[in-house]
Amino acid sequence: MRPGDVGLDAGPRRRTPGLRREEVARLAAISTDYYTRLEQARGPRPSCSVLHGLARALGLSADERSYLFGLARMSPGYRPGPPQEVPAGILHLLDRLDDSPAYVLDAKWDFLAWNPMAMALLGDRPGNVLRWLFLPAAKPGDLDDDLERLGREGIADLRAAAVRYPDDPGVHGLIAELQAASPLFAQLWDAHDVRQARSHHKHTVHPVVGPLELDSQFLLDPDHDLRIVIYTAAPHTPSHTALLRLRKPPAG
Repeated sequence: MRPGDVGLDAGPRRRTPGLRREEVARLAAISTDYYTRLEQARGPRPSCSVLHGLARALGLSADERSYLFGLARMSPGYRPGPPQEVPAGILHLLDRLDDSPAYVLDAKWDFLAWNPMAMALLGDRPGNVLRWLFLPAAKPGDLDDDLERLGREGIADLRAAAVRYPDDPGVHGLIAELQAASPLFAQLWDAHDVRQARSHHKHTVHPVVGPLELDSQFLLDPDHDLRIVIYTAAPHTPSHTALLRLRKPPAG
């Protein structure tokens, strides 16, 4: 793994082509001291989340990841809860999409990262997609077809997350909260739909730029259990022109 692979500047004084110890620690979201102790076999046995962070930071292949977990006598398939770290490459992608709203969700559909265009499109909504869908929506008919489809797919994804993370209080607390607060969520949950969220053509009305017809691209990062959502409009259409107006706030 070289610095450029993770968006780091190699700099003129680097003696070796690989990552420095403190860089690996930062990418793995642990302290340099803890990483040093792990290298020297002086630290406690690392947790599953630490091992996942190290595997991500070092860019390990599937076989190398399995070997790392084998050394720690743990299974790479088990994670205590949905990962919250967004890889540097995905953050760079969001930054480059300056003409397209884009955001990242975790397994329970919490917003983890977004670009300015996403907030211009969605408004001040960081938090959880399913909460802002279902807490106002108490009964069937409260959501239009597009939003109900999104809610069904979110529920199906949440059901799968509950299986992957059987001990995570965040996932199961969210399910219990929405079941108690929204009869519509409870009804859709009891339908036991199983489906993966897909890309769709979406119709919406923005309070500033008006009607929009957008293509919603739903991309999965299975290694980090993340969902990347990107909205685009067909070039040279009124929706594309309106979408570009969201780059800047209206004058006056």
